[in-house]
Amino acid sequence: MDIVSAAILLFLIMDPLGNIPVFLSLLKALPPQRRRFVLARELVIALGVLLLFLYSGQALLALLHLRQESVSIAGGIVLFLIGIRMIFPSRDGIFGDIPEGEPFIVPMAIPCVAGPSTIAALMLLANDGTGRNFEWTVALVAAWLATAVILFAATALYKVLGQRTLIALERLMGMLLVAISVQMFLDGIQKYLGAMGAS
Repeated sequence: MDIVSAAILLFLIMDPLGNIPVFLSLLKALPPQRRRFVLARELVIALGVLLLFLYSGQALLALLHLRQESVSIAGGIVLFLIGIRMIFPSRDGIFGDIPEGEPFIVPMAIPCVAGPSTIAALMLLANDGTGRNFEWTVALVAAWLATAVILFAATALYKVLGQRTLIALERLMGMLLVAISVQMFLDGIQKYLGAMGAS
């Protein structure tokens, strides 16, 4: 996977368009200046968490003695389920009861931006060949910047596009994620069969 593909994958998983209604709901009680500060703070926290997992992910997978093929197959399954949830979202709330007051870390930074699916994808990338962490960092920062731009423009986008258009775009992103997940699953199967044949 190259930098552009990785950035697109991470952007799709972060799902900024799907997070617009959630972020607007969480920030609506705050004054405008405070909203921008809180949003910037949460985005920076999320980026820090994601970078931490990117650079420690390979060591964690090595510690657990996981082969690249199994990680690729598992990652494909997880991303497939995420894509299906984006296409067919649940009517129930994603986060359950949210504490009142100014949001801090949960749920904006984690899990909205730095969710388990994004962390898993970064760990998969970190395991995809050694010495490529700089490339994955560039991809992560690019996806994070695109996410940040969309979330800072959330109010304007919501007014211009409307809820129906945002829902349609999220469904489209889910379909793309499903296609990527199937390819990741097939790549894992191919590598596994190749390793079995070689042995």
